[in-house]
Amino acid sequence: MDVKLIERPPTTVAYLRHLGPYGQPVLRFWMETVFPWLVTNGLLDQPRYGISHDDPKITAPEQCRYDACAEIAPQFVPSGKALKTTIPGGRYAVMSFQGTVKDIEQAWTALLQDWLPSSGLQLDARPCFEHYPRGSSYDPQTGVFSCEICIPVIPL
Repeated sequence: MDVKLIERPPTTVAYLRHLGPYGQPVLRFWMETVFPWLVTNGLLDQPRYGISHDDPKITAPEQCRYDACAEIAPQFVPSGKALKTTIPGGRYAVMSFQGTVKDIEQAWTALLQDWLPSSGLQLDARPCFEHYPRGSSYDPQTGVFSCEICIPVIPL
């Protein structure tokens, strides 16, 4: 497993929130709600982020919170259901991912349960997220997409 430690700057984002199960419902949320909103607001070419706030092994699926985000300029004023926040900067462990929605759960598990315990690092209170840089791919025929899985880390 190839994991890199990087320092990320704080990033201002606009986001739309999905409340409910992760997985396919989040993909539908991106396709039906988020992408049209990105186009309307001129944000389609901006780096994007997916922040899963809850552990579905602990939180009931219908109560899981997911924020679909796009980088914005600090002066951007969100409208409608969109809100604005800052993804905190700092040290993150980052793993590249390419696969389907079904595969990404295994990738998260590998990073958090296999790599992290032997890394000499621990999670801190900042959110974990998926980063979709400019040029990230998505194949609608196969459902395969690429992103970076990012977890905030500090020394033990």
